[in-house]
Amino acid sequence: MAIGERIHHFRLLHGFTQKYLGKMLGFNDVQADVRIAQYEKGSRSPKENYLNALAEIFEVSPKALAVPDIDSYVGLMHTLFTLEDVYGLHIDNIDGEPCLRLDKSKGTTYLSMFDMFQSWQEQSAKLNAGEITKEEYDQWRYTYPQMDAAKSKENLGALRAKRKAKTQNDSE
Repeated sequence: MAIGERIHHFRLLHGFTQKYLGKMLGFNDVQADVRIAQYEKGSRSPKENYLNALAEIFEVSPKALAVPDIDSYVGLMHTLFTLEDVYGLHIDNIDGEPCLRLDKSKGTTYLSMFDMFQSWQEQSAKLNAGEITKEEYDQWRYTYPQMDAAKSKENLGALRAKRKAKTQNDSE
């Protein structure tokens, strides 16, 4: 999905008109809807400062807007080939069905990708089990990795507090 389609997706998700969104970006009444329409049609791409502003307005990561162009199956395949080259993602077969897997020989790349995929799988499982809503799942996806980082920081804080309490109890 091209950046214009992502802008369109998030604009509709928030219930914004093109004019309203354009005005939020600082364009005047005449230019506001025209500029957003240009972005959405792909005839113009937002500069980095506008891309960052759009991400802030939509409360998503700029990376959620600037996804690779996978509008065609061929484009998707080339994106997957790039992921194979860069991150060691490989095509394999499990029970007669194609699947994607990580290449363990990639060392730290493997470990990083494993952690990220595991986080994704955990959130997907929570959605499937009804523990979180589709909106919460989408919020996690569209702000990734901020929510994971915040949760890790929270868990670390709780662990430190527990250790501190244990140390105080042991010294008493």
